[in-house]
Amino acid sequence: MSLEIQLKLFATLAKYTPPDPDHFPIEEGETAAQVLERLNVPLKEVKLVFIDGVRKDLDWALNGGERVGIFPPVGGG
Repeated sequence: MSLEIQLKLFATLAKYTPPDPDHFPIEEGETAAQVLERLNVPLKEVKLVFIDGVRKDLDWALNGGERVGIFPPVGGG
């Protein structure tokens, strides 16, 4: 059985969005950091990770079915 997540990369990270972000395949237990590394997203550019609307760490293990939102640092003016 294949596992999938919904993946949304915001602002300056949007350019790393995969072709089918609503059905992004993962391995059971894969972390948010590992997903981002597969997409060549520089982890230093990641500020916030939300999994199912809750802030989590990059080392949070995924099980499939989650909604994952990735945000860069946001500046104000």
